[in-house]
Amino acid sequence: MLGDVLLIEEKHRNAGNDIVNRILKVKRDKFIVGISGESGSGKTELAHVVARGLRQQGIMAKPIHIDNYYITHPLERTAWRKKHGIEHVVGYDEYDWETIYRNINDFKESKVTSMPCVDLVTEQVDTLITDFDGIDMLIIDGLYAIKTEGIDLRVFIELTYHETKKAQVTRGKEPQNEYRMAVLEQEHKMVQSLKKSADLLVNNNYEVVGI
Repeated sequence: MLGDVLLIEEKHRNAGNDIVNRILKVKRDKFIVGISGESGSGKTELAHVVARGLRQQGIMAKPIHIDNYYITHPLERTAWRKKHGIEHVVGYDEYDWETIYRNINDFKESKVTSMPCVDLVTEQVDTLITDFDGIDMLIIDGLYAIKTEGIDLRVFIELTYHETKKAQVTRGKEPQNEYRMAVLEQEHKMVQSLKKSADLLVNNNYEVVGI
């Protein structure tokens, strides 16, 4: 997302380095990594650190923030969720999976592709043109990223929204009100259901644990 605030700390660097080392042992052509976790858990920071670490190893990895792919426009999402019921619509089906898989397929075929990119300042959805020629690896991060089919390594961050409140406020994406808390609770239920599909866990101490 354009205008996103990255708060990279030593814990992200340490966990990222550990994940890079694990990737190097199992990687193959057109490898895809998924990173899921709740709001404020450090998904984007971790994806950034992993991508930078891989580049130091001569591997070009492209991070993709899957939360750019919501089917509703950012300015319309709150009203849409309230109208249809937060408990009914917040979850996997809010993503444009058709576009996600088109972009993944273009990555596998080393094509030029277009993808959505949310500008957090204007809340507009821009179109980003990316050339996947020369890109060795894809790193997909987002709430439900590891639900994506065809991922080779699934990373799950165990921190819940209760434990990441400070990060949520600091990043300032949405006000902390009754609506936002209801969304976080529903996201919590949906995200936690993905934990069982993970290959690696980042625990509450931000240590990487294999399953």
